[in-house]
Amino acid sequence: MGLLDDRVVLVTGAARGLGRAMAEQVVAEGALCVVTDVTDEAGQSAANTIGSQAHYYRLDVTRVDEWHAVVADVQDRFGPVTGLLNNAAISSVDGRPSDFATVPLDDVRRVLEVNVLGACAGIQAVVPSMTAAGGGSIVNLSSTGGLRAVGGFGPYATSKFAVRGMTKAFAAELGERGIRVNSLHPGHIDTPMRRAAIEKDPSIGRARLSKPLARDGMPVEIAHLATFLLSDRSGYCTGAEFVADGGLLAGTRPAASPASTL
Repeated sequence: MGLLDDRVVLVTGAARGLGRAMAEQVVAEGALCVVTDVTDEAGQSAANTIGSQAHYYRLDVTRVDEWHAVVADVQDRFGPVTGLLNNAAISSVDGRPSDFATVPLDDVRRVLEVNVLGACAGIQAVVPSMTAAGGGSIVNLSSTGGLRAVGGFGPYATSKFAVRGMTKAFAAELGERGIRVNSLHPGHIDTPMRRAAIEKDPSIGRARLSKPLARDGMPVEIAHLATFLLSDRSGYCTGAEFVADGGLLAGTRPAASPASTL
């Protein structure tokens, strides 16, 4: 018996990386998973690989009309959406760091549009379905960058801090409808994007050794936490922040030298 038996869960940005790992775990826990992305070939491939309980839909999270069309079709075919994992996000317009003091406002606007308004549109789209079903669970993917600013990625940090606030605001309003809303804050996760960044700048990889657990997290570790938050086992949790960062925000490992730095 799985944690999510007979539920319908929609995952955004699910074609690869962390999103795909969460989609796989959702199905492993017994749910039907709606795999969404804007990369059709990768998204369909992910759904095919995951199995018959995964169904791909193209979804640009910034398009309100697409959200409502997808949710309506899913509800007609499979039943009400009772779980939502808002995972789709961008770090910047071109994936590179920038000077927040000079970055074009259009670039800032784009990051906020995807990371914040995209998640907001998703919540608004699924609330009627969840309400009709008697409740549901929404997990918004923020980041440790939503708890501590990331230099060079000001728009991203701004967006992830906003996701925290949005999560709490929705949680306050939707609890009476039986809908829980929580935010999940992963630290450095071993994804293809992360490995590519380390390949370009090996110092990024070395920095992880200073964390208490001295490694990057695995996508499946975040997926396990996400499915817990979707399930009834987290039934008394809403408006909360769940951090999975290997101790990144807690502090650093003791220095190799026994000499105190205090």
